[in-house]
Amino acid sequence: MSASQFRILVVDDEEDILEFVSYNLRKEGYTVETAANGRLGLEVADRFKPHMIILDIMMPELDGVETCRELRANPKYNDTVIVFLTARSEDYSQIAGLDMGGDDYVTKPIRPRVLLSRIAALLRRHPDSADRSATKMKLGELTIDREKFIIKIGERSIDMAKKEFELLNLLASKPGKVFTRDEIFAKIWGADIIVGNRTIDVYIRKLREKIGDHYIKTIKGVGYKFEF
Repeated sequence: MSASQFRILVVDDEEDILEFVSYNLRKEGYTVETAANGRLGLEVADRFKPHMIILDIMMPELDGVETCRELRANPKYNDTVIVFLTARSEDYSQIAGLDMGGDDYVTKPIRPRVLLSRIAALLRRHPDSADRSATKMKLGELTIDREKFIIKIGERSIDMAKKEFELLNLLASKPGKVFTRDEIFAKIWGADIIVGNRTIDVYIRKLREKIGDHYIKTIKGVGYKFEF
């Protein structure tokens, strides 16, 4: 899908933030609606049927975390990507939002290029995106060919062990999504396989040594996510 085919709902009680974010999204080609608080956001979402909802954490009426909880309780929003906006530096607000079913968060002050890049990456996870099932992924300078088991940085091939490839492929399959440590263990090693607590850390370190430090981000106390 092109940007113009994606609908994005922005929910924030600060009018200048609503205007700033919606302006940049519309400029990029997205169809945008806004709401001034969580309660109104739920009403607009019911009518607008957005592919993505951007929620401020701190809002009157219904805050972002509670709004996300209500959205995720409704099956019709199962595929909706939810992103939090937060001005708070504490890990708690971010972790609480992710625990409620949020897919990612963006901190204020918002940098337009970062926001738009993050949104584009997250929307590639949506079932309506044509890129979701591609066997070859181009993520910045990084190329992952799932079919041929090839990793490249630019034109340079990167040698990887099987588990390294599987871990990178998992994280990169949903850019911006935070994968918990338990989720990574279950998907890469299997729930019945017993491995050491530091196993994931070792593999993440090996991946960073091979592809660079900037692709894989650590979310303290939660897990890891892929960004580009």
